[in-house]
Amino acid sequence: MSLTRVKGRSPRELRPVTIERHYLKYAEGSVLVTIGDTRVICSATVEEKVPPFLRNSGKGWITAEYALLPRSTQERTVREATRGRPSGRTQEIQRLIGRSLRSVVDTAVLGERTIWLDCDVIQADGGTRTAAVTGSFVALVDALAGLVTAGIIPRLPLRDFLAAVSVGLVKGELLLDLDFEEDSHAGVDMNVVMTGSGQLVEVQGTAEKHPFSREEMAAMLGLAWEGIERLIAIQKQVLGPVADMVGTSHE
Repeated sequence: MSLTRVKGRSPRELRPVTIERHYLKYAEGSVLVTIGDTRVICSATVEEKVPPFLRNSGKGWITAEYALLPRSTQERTVREATRGRPSGRTQEIQRLIGRSLRSVVDTAVLGERTIWLDCDVIQADGGTRTAAVTGSFVALVDALAGLVTAGIIPRLPLRDFLAAVSVGLVKGELLLDLDFEEDSHAGVDMNVVMTGSGQLVEVQGTAEKHPFSREEMAAMLGLAWEGIERLIAIQKQVLGPVADMVGTSHE
């Protein structure tokens, strides 16, 4: 018997997804991404410098910061600034977002400038890191498109689309896009980042209770790809004509 999911969602179905562009007034790119009850503001900022290790290289850099707002969770989360340093979880997620976005950027076309992606979770119900990757890509596209329009760079330095989703085994059943309750009871949970052409960028998978088989691994990756295809279709719809600029960069 299949699990009963919130609002009757099928095992292979995403939660409702919306991506609202130009959400913030001042950022070069920004979105509010909503996936079910998870909501993340992703903003892109262009900075005309690079980290010291990239100076005089002719290449740019993409990096990210991530934060849970205090009442994004059921119980108040203490601001990490109060603690004096980001937690290990926060650092891991920031690195994931940055690595993921860099995988599809031609940094030589970007030139010696940095794009910061700030991901602020205003409501958390599972899948905040995957929502941050998916939303940040759209914010990044808008920031880069602004540089093209201004004549600062010759073309959009993006080789492909990018999105992320969670999958897992909950009570033995394979599920797509876990909410918090499902993730809490998952025997296996996995976060997958992929490009629009189906190339894997990152796979984070953990057996919480019992080891899982290679066959189950393959099934989870296949289901993740189904979800990511749908997310990228939403990204393209939201971006409109700008989406046609993605994939024109060649190293």
